Parts: sequence; C-alpha cells; structure tokens
Amino acid sequence: MQKDLLCLYDLTPSDFDLIFERAADLKARHTRGELYHPLRGKTLGMIFEKPSTRTRVSFEAGMFQLGGHAMYLRWTDTQLGRGESIYDTAKVLSRYLDAIMIRTFAQSTVEDLARDADVPVINGLTDMYHPCQILADLLTVIERRGSVRGMKAVYIGDGNNIAHSWINAALRLCFDLTLACPAGHEPDRGVLDRARGEAASRISVISDPFEAVRDADVISTDTWVSMGQEKQYRERIKSFSSYQVNERLIAASKKDVIVMHCLPAHRGEEITDAVMDGPNSAVFDQAENRLHVQKAILEILMTHNRR
Repeated sequence: MQKDLLCLYDLTPSDFDLIFERAADLKARHTRGELYHPLRGKTLGMIFEKPSTRTRVSFEAGMFQLGGHAMYLRWTDTQLGRGESIYDTAKVLSRYLDAIMIRTFAQSTVEDLARDADVPVINGLTDMYHPCQILADLLTVIERRGSVRGMKAVYIGDGNNIAHSWINAALRLCFDLTLACPAGHEPDRGVLDRARGEAASRISVISDPFEAVRDADVISTDTWVSMGQEKQYRERIKSFSSYQVNERLIAASKKDVIVMHCLPAHRGEEITDAVMDGPNSAVFDQAENRLHVQKAILEILMTHNRR
C-alpha cells in the first residue's frame, strides 16, 4: 500500500485483499480474546474537525487493542483552530506521532496533511469520501456471501461521500453498482465522469429506487441530511421522501438482500425500524467491522511504512 489512505480509488485490488485478510485475522484474534500488540509503543493522533461516535471509538479502541495509544485532538483545541498552517502542523505532529487520522470537511485538507506529513495519514471522513466505512461494509459483505466480486450493489439516497466511496470501490473491485438519487442530488460530476470513463457498463445512476433494487445483493443508504446541511432539512426531507428504504422496497429485491446503513440513522426517514432491525439488516455488523478494518489499516500503515 501507499503511505496514506485518503481515497479508495488510490487502492489496488491487492490492497483491498490485504486489508480484508488482515481484518479477518484481527477479528478472529479479538473474538478468541488473544492479545496481539504489533503497535506497542506507537501513537496515533486523531484530529477531529467534525464530531464522531464510531470513528473516534473504533480508532481509539483499535489502537489500544493493538498495543498502541490514540490521542484525541479536537480541531478547535489545537493551533489549527487559531490559523496555524497545515504544513506546520503536519511537520510538528510527524515528530511526535507514528500516524495521523483526520475527520474533517474538505478533502483538500486531508490531501494537504498527507503531502506535508512524514507519517501515514488516514482519512476518517471528509465531505467527499469515507473510505474506512466502505471497507467495513465490504468486509461485512464478504463475511455474508464470500466475495464482493460479481455482486450487484445498490445505493439509495444522497450522492454524498458514501456514494462516492461505493463508486470507487466498484471501480477497483469490479462489481456492479446502481445509485438511485433524486434529481439535483446525484454524486459529484467528477467522480461520476471518471467512473463512466472506466466502467460505464457497471456503474449507473437512475432516479427510480424500485428499479435500482431489482436483483440487488446489497442495498446501502445514508442520512438525507449530513453534517453542515441542517438548514436544508425541510427541503431535503421533501426531495428524498420516495427514497426511503422500507419493507416495500426490500420486497422488490432478492429475499436475502443485505441491507446496510453507515449510521447514524434517522429512523423513520431514510430507513424504517422494520428494515433496520429486520432479518436482512447488517447495520450493526458493519458498524462493528469499522473496528476490525481500521485495525488492519493501522497495522499495515504503521508497520510497513517505517520512517
């Protein structure tokens, strides 16, 4: 793998395989209660410009389980919040830490940090991409159906960072992906144009969610109102009202379709209780797999990329 994990498009198929292989092994060790400390003496700095539940807890717990230490750095509690440059911050943190995870708004912030840092940088989420989440989702699919290759995945809802990361995963792992998004809420044009240029026959965007889920192996959704969009709440609820993942939509797909949501969920909006808590749901399995996938990423980047 490269020094950093910024976007799934940067990974090769063998990188994906390595992450899934290590994640499965680390999960098995954890289930057995086996102590495994390859990161003893190492420290991860975690920069948060956006608040979090799963990202913070899974990275912090993961570092502890691997024998290392995670340090929480809230953006406004650092000199970044007072205007210090990314360059200066990156150079200083590289002298103190063995890796950096950042959860922020702009993808350019992550890319600048990775360019200037001398240690690995992991994208914990930006408005453009959420690579760790989709890696956890794909591991969950592998656990349930053996492989992601050859499957039909469907994403329902806003063309956001989750949608973009599903697109990049489909490009690299050669599965079919259909995205059902309302007009005006399609994925980023640049991400889509690249996908259509490389795999037009496998990646499509349509408006009808019922057509999208026909013969789907996986259905994924996300909140209709992401952080920073709260003022658009009423408008978005109206635009997305026919894109709810409910029992009627699930009935239009395969009986064993896997239903996913990256969380946090707004129950009764983008997904119903009956589906989220139903027999097709893998929501809490994929949430758990954030821990194991991120442990794999940490182990790979912090032991293979030595200064």
